[in-house]
Amino acid sequence: MNIIRWQPFSDMVTLRQAMDRLFDDSFVRPSRLTTVFGEGADLPIDMYQTDDSIVVKVSVPGIKPDDVEATITGDTLTIKGEIPEAPENVDYILRERRFGPFSRSLTFNIPVEAGKAEASFRDGLLTLTVPKAEEIKPRTIAVKTK
Repeated sequence: MNIIRWQPFSDMVTLRQAMDRLFDDSFVRPSRLTTVFGEGADLPIDMYQTDDSIVVKVSVPGIKPDDVEATITGDTLTIKGEIPEAPENVDYILRERRFGPFSRSLTFNIPVEAGKAEASFRDGLLTLTVPKAEEIKPRTIAVKTK
């Protein structure tokens, strides 16, 4: 059996550490129940680019395609819609599904051609394909010898 010397100040934290922990717990890691998208509606998005376009995939389960609106203004894509509210005259045992309006805006960091954007909707997944502007598409330059 080892004897360890007791050090009373080793368990104390500094005021700075306590404040950092307070702000981390309060602001940095928001809970899944309260988000910045309207009435608690979470809108998961994947966005990636190919050589010719930017592809945005949005999960909107349980929503009809006519109830989702996607607009491009300048270099900003905005997706809006509303998740219909469930019946209120029932006695819920568990209620986790979100409802109400949602809105999410994304800014493209490269020039796009908004007029040629295409949208498709299948199984609750909205897919937007926005072509890149011609001036930024990669070009192959032929090397000639002299």
